[in-house]
Amino acid sequence: MPPPTFPLPSAPLTVAVVQAEPVPGDVAGNAVTAARLARRAAELGARVVVLPELFLPAYHPPTLAADPAGTDVAADAAGRVDDSRLDPLRSVASAGVAVVVGAAVRHPEARRCISALVVDGAGVIRVGYDKQQLWGGEGELFQPGLRGATLLVDDWRLGLGICYDGCFPEHGRAAADDGAHGYLCPSGYLVGSEHRRDLYYAARALDNTMYVAFANSVGGTDPWRFNGGAAIYDPQGRPLARGADAGEEVLVAVLDPAALAATRAAHSMLRDRLPRQGAPRASVPA
Repeated sequence: MPPPTFPLPSAPLTVAVVQAEPVPGDVAGNAVTAARLARRAAELGARVVVLPELFLPAYHPPTLAADPAGTDVAADAAGRVDDSRLDPLRSVASAGVAVVVGAAVRHPEARRCISALVVDGAGVIRVGYDKQQLWGGEGELFQPGLRGATLLVDDWRLGLGICYDGCFPEHGRAAADDGAHGYLCPSGYLVGSEHRRDLYYAARALDNTMYVAFANSVGGTDPWRFNGGAAIYDPQGRPLARGADAGEEVLVAVLDPAALAATRAAHSMLRDRLPRQGAPRASVPA
């Protein structure tokens, strides 16, 4: 059965991605930094801003392991987060920008997840998505998310992924199957991974003829030193904005429904793919 179809958005959407250096374990201080950067994005016209993976506690496994109580935020059964350390982010709602920011979240059933929090226009903070594909030693500290998620902003459908999720074509395709026009990916790529960083998310854009917004941390100390390169890709995988490998940046681009429509008309992979791609298979002797 083909996936459901959704109409294209009726108006452009301005999106920002951030690269910045958080302080390990300082949730309150990093929330202040996130709010400052989100306000800058709003001043540049952004309606949505994406900050890196685990930005609130910082992606620093030794600190996350040593102080789970101090680095986590708690979610209730409805996924809402009420933590006074995040009040600076609530105040950003008055600027009219939705914020997607990485956090370590403790769910009521004691599951600990790498999550994307969403701060909406009313200042409500909720868990938008829990990372499904855990990388390396993350499984020693966190549990995988149970389902995908699509963020609705105006009439734009924006799939949510976190870092390693974006290395799996199936994850981006699941977002596209849910009607995504774009794919938001808070991430944490280490120095030395520049080739893969610049390839995966451009590929997810072209695979699914959708915009991709990739945020990343910078700085830190080895072996947890991050390489920036935040970017926004058009539906053909071409960078509309890209950051340097170091230094704090807020990058903004306009997601255009007309460009989305033109790309999908010219490159119809979503429409043309077979219900069971590549199956059944046969062995062919050389």
